[in-house]
Amino acid sequence: MTRTVGEVMTSEVVEAHRDTSFKDVARLLDQHRISGLPVVDHDDKVLGVISETDLMRRHAARSSRGRVRWFRKSALRRSAPHLTTMAPATTAGELMSTPAVTVHPEQGVADAARVMERHHVDRLPVVDEEDRLIGIATRRDLLRIFLRTDEEIRRDVTDDVLTRAMSLPPHAVTVSVRDGMVTLEGQLERQSDIFLTTQLTWRVDGVVGVVNSLTFHVDETPPPEPHPSGGIARPWLLND
Repeated sequence: MTRTVGEVMTSEVVEAHRDTSFKDVARLLDQHRISGLPVVDHDDKVLGVISETDLMRRHAARSSRGRVRWFRKSALRRSAPHLTTMAPATTAGELMSTPAVTVHPEQGVADAARVMERHHVDRLPVVDEEDRLIGIATRRDLLRIFLRTDEEIRRDVTDDVLTRAMSLPPHAVTVSVRDGMVTLEGQLERQSDIFLTTQLTWRVDGVVGVVNSLTFHVDETPPPEPHPSGGIARPWLLND
């Protein structure tokens, strides 16, 4: 029912290496119309990630400090000609954000989305069990699950939730879907079945909401225990 990162990720990844120049990184981003890319070593293991924001921040910092750097450099040369100023970051290895936040292909799309939000990133390199790059998942990739048609969602709820997971007979529950909103109507055997059915329905990819109109045959709420005085125990009155 739930799609994995491996099913939605982009397998053909544009990547950079530690010694890729600033300008070459900018060219890659522009040429492939992407906003970021991973940096890998000779063994395809992810070292870090570079985004447009990293490049713009570096460029802005260099521009705003240009005059100050020129005056400081001139003064330094006059006072200590043998010293030099620190070189600006010009390669991917110097520009990248590290360590990279990565995911594995078997992780669920919802899990990957939570990782993105937690770390405030727009893309996640996907790595195998040896941490080698095999793909990349972007916010756009993860949002594709919400582009599923209402009929696809209805079919998954009927087949995967009601028939396979809940073992319900055909037509026991009527499923209707509109704009990702699922409505469940019908009667189940136990009250607890309603909770489980709605929870499983929520987990189907593309579902944005569940309207629960289900009823039940058996009420599993335990009856009130008799009070020693002969009446019915009411927990909120026991300490009075």
